[in-house]
Amino acid sequence: MQVILMERIENLGAIGDIVNVKSGYARNFLVPQKKAKTATKTNIAEFETIRADLEKAAAAITKSAQDRLVAVNGVDDLTIEVRAGQEGKLFGSVSNNEIAEAICAQGVNVERREVRMPEGPIRNIGEYDVVVHLHTDVETTVKVHVVADAESDMEVVEKQPIGTFVDDDD
Repeated sequence: MQVILMERIENLGAIGDIVNVKSGYARNFLVPQKKAKTATKTNIAEFETIRADLEKAAAAITKSAQDRLVAVNGVDDLTIEVRAGQEGKLFGSVSNNEIAEAICAQGVNVERREVRMPEGPIRNIGEYDVVVHLHTDVETTVKVHVVADAESDMEVVEKQPIGTFVDDDD
């Protein structure tokens, strides 16, 4: 099915492109979300009349994302403290939700869905590069330091050999 795109869609096309997509994708997602219209002669003519307005709105959204990009690049030290074992393995994990909250705590508005972690959640102490995808053409990398909190620095309890009895009453 041929549709005309009303906005830029990642991996599909830009505003005004006429593209072939599967009919279910067009009927169930693109058209109801007003991201595209079916490519008929009347819809193409109607699109040409409103093209300038759509491009102006898209430019405003991109400008807003660029402004947020400058703010996210201003986040210099993103440290997340979590409980961890002696070998640096976390009790739990650090997901995109915790990273988004840490960025928001520094005064930059970032949503959870904008933090991309293709390898999955972080499960070990260390330094990681996390991608923040603000818009189709706007993304940046944030360095995240995952460190053990104060409660994690417990001393290793000595293991008693099996079969020995320890009397604590002495």
